[in-house]
Amino acid sequence: MSKKIIVIGGGFAGLSAATELATKGHDVTLVEKNETLGGRARKFESNGFVFDMGPSWYWMPEVFDQYFERYGFKTSDFYHLTRLDPSYKVVLSDQQEINVPAGRTAVSKLFESLEKGASKNLDKFLDNAEYKYRVGMGEFVHKPSLSIFEYFDIRILLSAIKLNLFGNITTEIYKLFKHPVIRKILEFPVLFLGAKPENTPALYSLMNHADIDLGTWYPQGGMYKIIEGMVSVAKSKGVKFITNFPVDQLAISNKKITSVLSGGKKHETDAVILTCDYRHFDQEVLAEEYRQYTHEYWEKRVMAPSSLLYYLGVKGKVSKLLHHNLFFDADFHAHASSIYDNPEWPKDPLFYVSCPSKTDKSVAPDEDENIFLLMPLAPGLNDEPQMRARYFDIMMDRLEHYTGEEIRSRIVYNKSFAMADFVSDYNAHKGNAYGLANTLMQTAFLKPRMKSSKIRNLYFAGQLTTPGPGVPPSIISGRVAATLVDAHLKN
Repeated sequence: MSKKIIVIGGGFAGLSAATELATKGHDVTLVEKNETLGGRARKFESNGFVFDMGPSWYWMPEVFDQYFERYGFKTSDFYHLTRLDPSYKVVLSDQQEINVPAGRTAVSKLFESLEKGASKNLDKFLDNAEYKYRVGMGEFVHKPSLSIFEYFDIRILLSAIKLNLFGNITTEIYKLFKHPVIRKILEFPVLFLGAKPENTPALYSLMNHADIDLGTWYPQGGMYKIIEGMVSVAKSKGVKFITNFPVDQLAISNKKITSVLSGGKKHETDAVILTCDYRHFDQEVLAEEYRQYTHEYWEKRVMAPSSLLYYLGVKGKVSKLLHHNLFFDADFHAHASSIYDNPEWPKDPLFYVSCPSKTDKSVAPDEDENIFLLMPLAPGLNDEPQMRARYFDIMMDRLEHYTGEEIRSRIVYNKSFAMADFVSDYNAHKGNAYGLANTLMQTAFLKPRMKSSKIRNLYFAGQLTTPGPGVPPSIISGRVAATLVDAHLKN
């Protein structure tokens, strides 16, 4: 029987949840706080430049393929994918840089040139990572993690040692490789999970399989093409959309939400899936008696980093840059410590430079560059204009020194985005950029629950619950939550 369902939040998790529920025959309305859909994956255009505001790495392509195929479409119906080769550049100093090639064979040759015997150890490491990927992406991420007993599966129990569930990824990498550059390259992917490598479960070496074996891709036209495709699929299934609708109140009767309200406008519902900031909704929208967690609980959560971002339109080309560039020409552990151990603005930061115009002519005027700077930061820091300006100059000094070019004088568009913007645009707790850190004590059933224990028809999805941060996990999270809601309504 068709039921009315409200999905709150128009990012990857919300679009995924809404589409799944509509496909199951429900009357689904998705409401979004902002003017445009996409959540943190929104885009904007200015001066002929098209900027993706958030995610810029396209990994785990099969997750996107499976999503579209589930609803009778193909990825290619909405965008064309290009595999990047080299996958990305690692800048280690003025004199040393590494272009990380696409594919295991090429990476193996690179590693062997740096350390004798590394190619053999890479095969061992990646074979194990591939196994973890099959189990992790095939089993773990599709569990709602409402109980520890979901993991009392004979296949998981028998493979616990091979999965190295209680080890950390740094120990696993350091046992096999001695060269500092190889270690940096292999530790890099887990930075997307929001924790120091030494605090990230070894299970997440599955990210190295995603990086090296499955590849780094790019959808021509930008990452927002994924959102546009998901919106098209959702509409084809009957999902209705309302933007500029920040939910600020709920009507609750007999421990069930009967309607959601925004500025007095009301929409009745039989169930709600919340895919925007879990903590904000739990603490600032729900009345105290209906809150899933306490203020103290949220304060003790380890959040993934925030970021200082700059969107730059540059006149003319910039040499030496690839599409993805990691400036690891500073102390990795010192910067990580400034995020996780002693929160402060870093003294000598690492940063990331994306230049999608190297791959995609549509994101910048002819012969110009679209450049995106990102510097990870501890969440909750004081976000002031003078700090943004100071670190812009630090990053640009290093970028200009590396390229040997004057870039600042050629900037025709410049927009910053940092903690205060994450709070105002997304209600992000402490201005975090990626959600909840994937530490051992915040994995699986130890994450905030998908189902409210106080309200019978309220469910959660997205990067603050199962399975965790990242675009593919968010897409999966929405479908898992939708499956729970559908089962709840049928019962």
